[in-house]
Amino acid sequence: MKALIFTAPLETEYGVVDAPQPRDGEVIVDLSFCGICGSDMHAWHGHDDRRVPPLVLGHEAVGIARSGQYEGKRVAINPLMTCGTCHFCSSGATHLCAEREMIGMRRPGGFAEAVAIRECNLFTIPDGLKFEDAALAEPLACCVHAVRLMTNDYATDPHHRAVVLGGGAIGLLSALVLSAKGYQDIWIAEVNAMRRQMLADCVDARTYNPIDQSPDDKPVMMVMDAVGTGVTRRSSTALIAPGGTIVHIGLQDNEPGLDTRYLTLQEVTFKGTYCYTDADFAEALDLLASGQISGKNFAEIRPLADGGSGFMDIHNGKAPPKIILDTSV
Repeated sequence: MKALIFTAPLETEYGVVDAPQPRDGEVIVDLSFCGICGSDMHAWHGHDDRRVPPLVLGHEAVGIARSGQYEGKRVAINPLMTCGTCHFCSSGATHLCAEREMIGMRRPGGFAEAVAIRECNLFTIPDGLKFEDAALAEPLACCVHAVRLMTNDYATDPHHRAVVLGGGAIGLLSALVLSAKGYQDIWIAEVNAMRRQMLADCVDARTYNPIDQSPDDKPVMMVMDAVGTGVTRRSSTALIAPGGTIVHIGLQDNEPGLDTRYLTLQEVTFKGTYCYTDADFAEALDLLASGQISGKNFAEIRPLADGGSGFMDIHNGKAPPKIILDTSV
């Protein structure tokens, strides 16, 4: 079958790979769309030792199930596979399972014509939801989960200020989730001028260039670091008000930057967040199906064969917040 193959750092090849062979409990999904994630870019840059080339990356995938209870139906793939029996899985916190694994990591992913996945990892796509918008369900689920962690202490006051660092897909989707939940004072920091202009057409939020601008002096009670560098961790500390909450979802580097003394003296809560629960994934699909969130004005569809240019455009800062590859070659 045709696939986009990560062959070496900064290199991809559109070629032929073996068709997936399902294991026990798995079905084949004929794929239709798969989005390029920041973690795919991290691997492409050669910074993820879990994703070793040659490998088919991609996990933000949707398609049509070939067999099983979803046979012939449009499905969104929850790419996070877990043991299903540990304490975390039993309590619903499947994303914390010690045996968690993901397609496009140590096994082939979604930048291909088809993929094998457990049947229990499939969600039916609601009627009326555009196939390509459904491909946003996985990253949106990450944002639903992160926003839940960030707003837990402030759910009764939507007027609290929230600042999102980074206007890529995760930052934008997080801002959209905040807006859908009624928060009205949202700021997005983004250094890329093209993206700042696009963000203005996508979400009810203030955008600014953090290199030479900052929010006014109203206390910032919530900060979402959707970049995850030493620089943005320093910015998080500088922005957050006493008693506020920082949620860290970006994974770009592990450089120092967080001022733990300030966090301690000012009782600032710092939370890491990874992936989502099944409930978060279902909520993401509901937000998309209701039309509250869509890919309008920020998601660009490209053929799978042109996926290499997508990676390069993201790398060069010339891409919209989200590129989704059409895998129905």
